[in-house]
Amino acid sequence: MPIQFDPARWDTIHTDAAAWWAGELDRPLMQVRLRGLDPGRPEPDIPEDRFTTHYDPSISAERVVDRWDYDLSRTKFLGDAFPNIWPNFGAGAVAAFLGADIHNTDDTTWFIPKSVQEIADIQLDYDPAERWFNRAKDICQAAIDRWQGAVQVDMVDLGGTIDVISTFRPSELLLLDLYDSPDEVERLNWQIHENWLRYFAEFNQILQPANRGYTAWTPIFSPEPYYMHQCDFCYMLSPDMFERFVKPQLVAAFQTMPHAFYHLDGPGQLNHLDSFLEIEELKGIQWVPGAGVADEGGWPEVYQKIRAAGKLVQIGVSDGPQMEIFDRIIDQVGSAEGLVWIYKGDISEEDEIMRFLEKYGAA
Repeated sequence: MPIQFDPARWDTIHTDAAAWWAGELDRPLMQVRLRGLDPGRPEPDIPEDRFTTHYDPSISAERVVDRWDYDLSRTKFLGDAFPNIWPNFGAGAVAAFLGADIHNTDDTTWFIPKSVQEIADIQLDYDPAERWFNRAKDICQAAIDRWQGAVQVDMVDLGGTIDVISTFRPSELLLLDLYDSPDEVERLNWQIHENWLRYFAEFNQILQPANRGYTAWTPIFSPEPYYMHQCDFCYMLSPDMFERFVKPQLVAAFQTMPHAFYHLDGPGQLNHLDSFLEIEELKGIQWVPGAGVADEGGWPEVYQKIRAAGKLVQIGVSDGPQMEIFDRIIDQVGSAEGLVWIYKGDISEEDEIMRFLEKYGAA
C-alpha cells in the first residue's frame, strides 16, 4: 500500500508554512504523525532503526529506503504533518565527514578521533572520497529517486562547528585551548564553517528541486533554505567566550539562509539567550529543557522572552503529557501564534488528537 498522503495537501503545507515563517499565520503549526496503519505489504528484512549508521554498509541504500517506505506506510499524517525521513548519521555528522570514526552503540552514534592531536596540528580538510559522506549522499539520492518529491528528505544533522572541534579535541582539552591557543580555536572553527557550508550545498544539490521545500533534523517545513543550528558545547562557556568563539560563526551561518533556527539545549545555555535574540537573522528557537529539570511547560519566562523578541518557537519533544504541556505554554505566552508543535504517537490516539488540533485550528 502506498504512503497515505494526498499529494494535493502539499500545496496547503507550503502555503501555511510560508505564512507561519512570515508571522502571518493566525494559529500554530501542528505536525502529528501516528503509527499503526496497515502497510499492506510484508515487512522488509532489515529492522527499523533511527540511526542510519547502524545499517551495515553492505546493506544497499535502496534497501534502507525501502525500510523507510514501509514505516511511512504505517503512518497517518494529521494537521500540518507530511511524509518525511531523516538520514540520521548522528548529531554532528560533519565530524565523520572530516575524518572522525563513527562509534555505534545500541541506542546512539558517537564520533571519536583516530588520534588526539595538539590543536595546532589539526587540519580538517574536505575529502570528496570520505566513506561516510558518500554513504549519506547515496542514501539521500536513493530516497529522492524512490519518492520523487512525494516524501520530504530531511537534511543530515551536520552539527555545530565548535561541537565538531570538540570531537577532535575532547572537551576538557578544548576548554584549555580557549585560553592557551585561542587563535588556533578560531582557525579550526572557520575552517569547519567553510566545510559545513560546502556539505550543506552538496546535500541540497541532491535534495533539490525534488524536495517540496527544506527540512532539517527537526522537520519544520520551509519553502526557503532552513536549518536547525546548534552548539551544545556553549553551555560550558561564559558570555564573553560565547561572544568571541561561537556567536560570530553562527551569525555568518545564519546569514547564508533565510530561515535559521537554533537548538537551545538545556538550562546551561540560557545565559546566552539574550545574545541569540539580538541576532536579526535568527528566525526562531527550539527550547529543549533536557532531563532532570522542569518539563517544557515549566519555563514561561523563556517562551515569553523569545516571543517578545519576535522570534518563532518550536516546542521541544518531551516524554510528558504533550497536549497538556502545550496548553500550559499557550496560557503562559498568551497566544499560540508563532509556535510549532511536533508530535509522534499511536493511531489509537487519533480521536483525541483531532479534537486537540481542532481546538487550535489545525485540523
